[in-house]
Amino acid sequence: MVTMTASPGRRVLLAAPRGYCAGVDRAVIAVEKALEQYGAPIYVRHEIVHNKYVVQTLEKKGAIFVERTEEVPPGNIVMFSAHGVAPTVHAEAEKGRLATIDATCPLVTKVHKEAVRFAKEDFDILLIGHEGHEEVIGTSGEAPDHIQLVDGPDDVANVEVRDPSKVVWLSQTTLSVDETMETVDAIKEKFPQLISPPSDDICYATQNRQVAVKEMGAESDLVIVVGSRNSSNSKRLVEVAKLAGARAAYLVDFADEIDEAWLEGVTTVGLTSGASVPDVLVEQVLEWLAQRGFEDVEIVKTAEETIAFSLPKELRRDLRAEAAELMAERTGEK
Repeated sequence: MVTMTASPGRRVLLAAPRGYCAGVDRAVIAVEKALEQYGAPIYVRHEIVHNKYVVQTLEKKGAIFVERTEEVPPGNIVMFSAHGVAPTVHAEAEKGRLATIDATCPLVTKVHKEAVRFAKEDFDILLIGHEGHEEVIGTSGEAPDHIQLVDGPDDVANVEVRDPSKVVWLSQTTLSVDETMETVDAIKEKFPQLISPPSDDICYATQNRQVAVKEMGAESDLVIVVGSRNSSNSKRLVEVAKLAGARAAYLVDFADEIDEAWLEGVTTVGLTSGASVPDVLVEQVLEWLAQRGFEDVEIVKTAEETIAFSLPKELRRDLRAEAAELMAERTGEK
């Protein structure tokens, strides 16, 4: 491999914020803590987060990822992923005599609760999202008789409701903000009395990463988004980069997936990562770019993130119990 010489004309614009959001951080730590607390294996229903590297790393530590609850042997622990599950999945776990740890992102849980509330009030709920996505499946399962999926503005023509005065929209948390609002506008045109949720369903981290990419993409010849192909928020970042003015934008899991031909005629590379991506993968891309002359790195910072979520209640309970037991042993109370 020939290493390109550094040039003052070549630079990398590094988005901030990028990478792990609070919900992903919580979910990944939950699997690690569960393995420490209970030992391997810990079964996880679906990928804990949509990232190939994270899943492979946790598998090496003893996590077993399954697609169906029935795949978990009775008496074992099953953890629900950050994307959330429908109530029927909780019932399956109980029927299978499984202990559960719910690592659903609290922001997804918020959407679930909104769905339940509006269903009780007999609203038609229009869920904006992508068909087949785990989060959409979980939210729809909270009120299947009241929810219908709207997969983008073009899908609005197919929507029918019982009472146009009792219609509310909710959304998958990882969508493009602009596309979601375009869909909302199309729904409002058809149903002028459409009600919005109490607060925007799009995750703060999704919004922040898209804002950073808009600013970065406007100045970039090429944008590289680190993330997996089954990650909705990562794929949206590629779309946002192109709309912001980047000549090209690509999604890669690892640095070795980058095609050197992408750098032809490029002086500015924008770099970011999806909300389920650990920063070690971004560091590897930075190193790959530096070896090809892109050593000048400028941070494009558009927001400060300080949100953190506590571990799932099941883990907190057992960790507290273990700590109390250890303390009792040390003080001679046991």
